[in-house]
Amino acid sequence: MGTTSTSRDRWLRFGAVVAFGIGFGYGEAAVVHYLRLALGSELVYDAPVRRVYLDLGVIRFVDPAQTFLIDPDLARAETAREAATILMLAAVAVLAGRRFWHGVAAFFIAFTVWDLTYYLFLRLLTGWPTSLADTDVFFLIAVPWLGPVATAVVASAVVLAISSWWYLRPAAWEIRSAD
Repeated sequence: MGTTSTSRDRWLRFGAVVAFGIGFGYGEAAVVHYLRLALGSELVYDAPVRRVYLDLGVIRFVDPAQTFLIDPDLARAETAREAATILMLAAVAVLAGRRFWHGVAAFFIAFTVWDLTYYLFLRLLTGWPTSLADTDVFFLIAVPWLGPVATAVVASAVVLAISSWWYLRPAAWEIRSAD
């Protein structure tokens, strides 16, 4: 395989992972939009908590006094949907990666593009977040993770830059001999 075709393959696969992340970001924003329409647009993410497991200032891991999604069955379904999301991102990473660490980089590219475009599309669909200081629930696995939107945006932008560099670097695309 020549250098030109290797370079083309590298950028094609990178573009496919980014496109998956963008599509997934929109899908996630649409789901949240539907939930907010069905449950009321003013979900309270600063609800009282029974316990704070860890507070890092920019993110808190908590045990809420009540589920953030009103109904415990809905909260369980949402937690399972989050697990399925990670499973789908991992499957894309396996398909896009040439070796283990290359696949890890692909996972983080898809994850961070999904996360960044989720906030972009959610803003376009709902007008939220109104600022990077707005509190969001990042994940429900294994306990709810809360913090300002800025935490997710900054972390995703940094991880996207690093994982893109790792994924696209020419050494990752070299064909190894069977030694």
